Formats: sequence, C-alpha cells, structure tokens
Amino acid sequence: MKNDRQAKILEIIERESIDTQEQLQQRLQEMGITCTQATISRDIKQLHLIKEPVGQGRYRYTVSSQRTRLNVADKLRTIFKVSLQPERQAKMFCMMPYLMDNSKFLASEIRSIFTEVVPLFMEPIIREGIADGPIRTDHPKELAESMLMLSDVWINPIIQPTTPDEICARCAVYNRLFGAFGIDGLIDQEIVDALMDYAEMTQRLHKGGEEPV
Repeated sequence: MKNDRQAKILEIIERESIDTQEQLQQRLQEMGITCTQATISRDIKQLHLIKEPVGQGRYRYTVSSQRTRLNVADKLRTIFKVSLQPERQAKMFCMMPYLMDNSKFLASEIRSIFTEVVPLFMEPIIREGIADGPIRTDHPKELAESMLMLSDVWINPIIQPTTPDEICARCAVYNRLFGAFGIDGLIDQEIVDALMDYAEMTQRLHKGGEEPV
C-alpha cells in the first residue's frame, strides 16, 4: 500500500545515504516492495524530499523541512498524514456506513497496528526520540501502540459516528495526552481539518447513501 511504501522510504533515507531513485527502488525491492521509478518520483514529491549535500560532491535524499532532518514529531506526523491519503480512505469508505459494524475489516485494521505499523514504523521512531531526548518513557512499544489505537480507532470518524466538534475535542485531548511524553502537537491543524472533512462526509453517507468522492 502507498502509505506503507512511503513510510518505508522515510525509514530508508533516515538510515542510509541514498542519492538516486534507483538506489531507493533497490532498497524497497529488498524489503519486498516492488514499484516503478515513476511511482518513486511521485512519492519523493509528495514526501517533500530534497537532495542535500553531504560532502565530496555527494548528495543524499532528506525531507525538506528548513533543510534539516525531521524531528520525531515531524516523522510521526508525516506517517499520520500519509495514512489520510484518499486511496486508503476510499478503501475504508467501501465498508460504510461505519467500520464498527464490519468486525472482520476492523479486526484486520487493529491487527495491522500491532503486527506491522507499530513494530516496523512507529516503535523505531519512538525509540529514536527516547535516545535523542525529547520523548520520555520506559515503554516505547506500549506508547506506540496507544498512539495508533487512539488515532486509528478512537479519533477516526470512519470507525463510528463522529461530529466535527467531537473530532476537534478528541484531537485536543490526544495532543495533551502525548504532550506529557514529550511529543508536542502531534495532530496539527492540517490533520484536524482532514479528519473533520471525513467526519462530515461519513455523516452525509450515513444519512443519504451518497457515494464518496
């Protein structure tokens, strides 16, 4: 899936000095992810990757955020934003009116959190934040699990009927909860706005049987 591939790209460029699309494509293939260079080119654009000089005429891909490395909150926020891509939401909309009524699909989503997203993407970033100083916890795996369960189940308006006001309130509580661990402003206004749009869309679908756009 697109969000998994883009999360892997962020992981690769953080861990290695990658300076060509061909190298990035090869690393993804080694991880079992097959894609074309055209796909990688689109991913690079969507993730705002740039080439940064590393000396001796060499360059490496990095995320363009004032031309510095992403901090922990930025990395986590990027993963959240990727998860809101229309392709993934369209798949979830197919299970409407609400995923709470589709136990098989909901179980699959929750299983993915514990077996894929947390160990492969979230927990490594949390551990990095602990090592670098900003995140304060002795339980990185459990912190990552709680972050994903709350964001993907409790806050997600496609799971259960949720008004835009409830989305705002839950996002505010979420930021207060995880701010206590040193992760400040994880859900920014862009994410809140996207979630509110989905909440309004799901309400229209539930009431009128409209097709998602």
